[in-house]
Amino acid sequence: MVKGAKIVARNKKALHEYHIEDTFEAGIVLTGTEIKSIRQGRINLKDSYARIDKGEVFLLNMHISPFEQGNRFNHDPTRTRKLLLQKKEINKLIGLTQQKGFTLVPLDLHLRNGFAKIQLALGKGKKMHDKRQTVAKRDADREMRRQLKERMNS
Repeated sequence: MVKGAKIVARNKKALHEYHIEDTFEAGIVLTGTEIKSIRQGRINLKDSYARIDKGEVFLLNMHISPFEQGNRFNHDPTRTRKLLLQKKEINKLIGLTQQKGFTLVPLDLHLRNGFAKIQLALGKGKKMHDKRQTVAKRDADREMRRQLKERMNS
C-alpha cells in the first residue's frame, strides 16, 4: 500500500482466491459522477478483474453505484474502465499474463492526492487445498495471538 493514500474499497476475496506474485498501481479513467460516488465509498471490487487488449489495460466488472444527484449525467455502474499504466509496465504484464494461470485482479482502490488509484495484483489461482491451508494458518495464528495476550494479562 502506498503511503498517504485513503483506502476506499478492498477486494478481500482476491487474497483468498489467488497467490499474489507482484503488484502495480494504476490510475483509472473515470467520469465526474464516478469519482463522486467513489469518494462516498459506493464501490464494489468483488468480481472485478483486469484484461489487456491491444496494448491497453482495462478493468471489467467493477461496480460503482450511480451518484444520487447525477440525474441524466450518471454512468453505467459496471462499464469497462481504462487503466493508466506506463508502457514498460504494460509490456511486463503482457509477458506475465500469457504464462499459464496468471491473472490481473484489483486488490484495493484508494485516493491519493485527489486521484483514484487501483492496486492491481498479478495473481495465480489457488487450488482448494491451498485455500484450506490458508484458513488453517490464519486460525492458528489467531489462536496463538489470543493465548499470548491471555498470558500477558495474567
